[in-house]
Amino acid sequence: MANPKQKRSKSNIRTRRRTWKLRRVTLSVCPQCKRPRRPHHACLHCGFYDGRQALKIDGAASQQKG
Repeated sequence: MANPKQKRSKSNIRTRRRTWKLRRVTLSVCPQCKRPRRPHHACLHCGFYDGRQALKIDGAASQQKG
């Protein structure tokens, strides 16, 4: 079995783990309905992406809270 030859220092461990944090989700504004949406994704409220209808959204589903 392979075992480490030397103990890893706390700074090396922390340096490696420093990238494990969660990042805030990036949002942009939908030009069609002015609601927040993920960049490079179709809007979940109106279904538009890049100036065209990309998703078929039911009227009842798009009029939920908000």
